[in-house]
Amino acid sequence: MTDAYFKENEWWVSPYDFIPEVRSQYQLPERVSIHDATLRDGEQTPGVVMTIADKIAIAEKLDEVGIERIEAGMPAVSPQDFEAIKKISKLGLKAKIYTFARAINADIDKALECGCHGVIIEIPIGYPKLKYQFKWTWEDVLRKSVDVINYAKSRGMHTVYFPYDTTRARHQDLTNLLTRIMQDAPPDSVGVVDTMGCILPEAMKYMVRAVKKLTNLPVEVHTHNDFGMAVATELAGVEAGAECVHSCSNGLGERTGNAALEELAVALHVLYGYNTEYKLAKLPELGELVSRISKFPTAANKPILGERNFTRESGIGVDLVVKEPLAMFGTHPALTGRKGDVVLGKKSGKASITYHLEQLGINGVDDESVAEMLQKVKEKGIEKGGLLNAAEFREIVDSVLTSKASA
Repeated sequence: MTDAYFKENEWWVSPYDFIPEVRSQYQLPERVSIHDATLRDGEQTPGVVMTIADKIAIAEKLDEVGIERIEAGMPAVSPQDFEAIKKISKLGLKAKIYTFARAINADIDKALECGCHGVIIEIPIGYPKLKYQFKWTWEDVLRKSVDVINYAKSRGMHTVYFPYDTTRARHQDLTNLLTRIMQDAPPDSVGVVDTMGCILPEAMKYMVRAVKKLTNLPVEVHTHNDFGMAVATELAGVEAGAECVHSCSNGLGERTGNAALEELAVALHVLYGYNTEYKLAKLPELGELVSRISKFPTAANKPILGERNFTRESGIGVDLVVKEPLAMFGTHPALTGRKGDVVLGKKSGKASITYHLEQLGINGVDDESVAEMLQKVKEKGIEKGGLLNAAEFREIVDSVLTSKASA
């Protein structure tokens, strides 16, 4: 790990992120991996359907970015899902391939048949789920879990125990379950699952520490974004020692979505100082691919991927957007494969006009003409209720220069 809040031409974030008084509060693991569930949880976004070819394309792009684990789907869902997982497992990717499974041996057999490295074994523990949906007790959950965990491990599968809706479990239910699981069928790791996206970051830290104490196993965190805190909550889990964070590209997922892969990757690398091997400049390519396949457009101001993240309309600091971007942004646009951009509209200033004139190869325009162009740009921006395009700006420039020449 590094402790640098500044890296030339890459980022300049808060130095307070790295001071001992802050860092000493963390129990950061030596390494954190990303487990991406776009092909399973992402496809569970209502209205999203991915073909076999789509899933292969996304898996290959995830691997290009350097994501360590890919959850390729749930084989039991359909023959097409089974076939997609099988084909992805045969691609020879660097990423480890996982499947999602119910707590039944037949699902483990399907995972094995697909040639996967590991399996996520899901079973509910959240009290509302047990009480209203399944009519189970924690003893029922234990009984249904033990054989399938042991079976998966006996077949050489890396086994993640995923007692979902963990964050709404009764404390005693979760304690009893994990205590007995460790006695009867210890898995390779345990997930703390915020299925309804309703836990605070500090509470997630508490849960990660509690689960680690109960199991002495690696802990994985999986969150949803119902309160807009999915990424923050997973990072809080990392601060408490969680070794793996679950994600979906573009923040896809049921309801408000899952923790966004691209945000986690950049945060781990830049804000926490992990020396990841993620190819951050490829994140926009992944985002565009997932957006096209899912038919879910990316918001223009979405963190990391938004097309206007490095765009400046206000005239103040316009020259720095291109010349010294770290004066204007926390990360250099090039870090994530982007470029700074200056646009024209109601909030523009003289520096914006001068910059765009230079882009047109027009120099030496007097200050009075620049001021007139600016006024016309502002008026046009107000009239449109938006930004000017290149043709509209050129028309303004030509009209002012022509008027000036004939005066």
